[in-house]
Amino acid sequence: SQATTEPPKKKPDPITSETVVIWGLRLWQVVGIFAIFVLAVIITLCCIFKCRIPRTKKEIEARYAQRQAAKNYADKLDTVPPLNELTEIPG
Repeated sequence: SQATTEPPKKKPDPITSETVVIWGLRLWQVVGIFAIFVLAVIITLCCIFKCRIPRTKKEIEARYAQRQAAKNYADKLDTVPPLNELTEIPG
């Protein structure tokens, strides 16, 4: 190998939280904006779709019983004749 007079190559700066990444924003700012965005998407999806997870077996069984009772009630309501057929209109 030959000896050269060139200065040694400078190592790149280590990446820290203060490193400017994109559009003049530092790494911690980009990570924070991304985390807030992901959290907002998750919250929005949970509000739009009912994705509630029951915690206990008792709660699961209670919800099932509630759905069955509501279904039976709705089925019985379908068999009730309209109000105008149940009441006599005088005259």
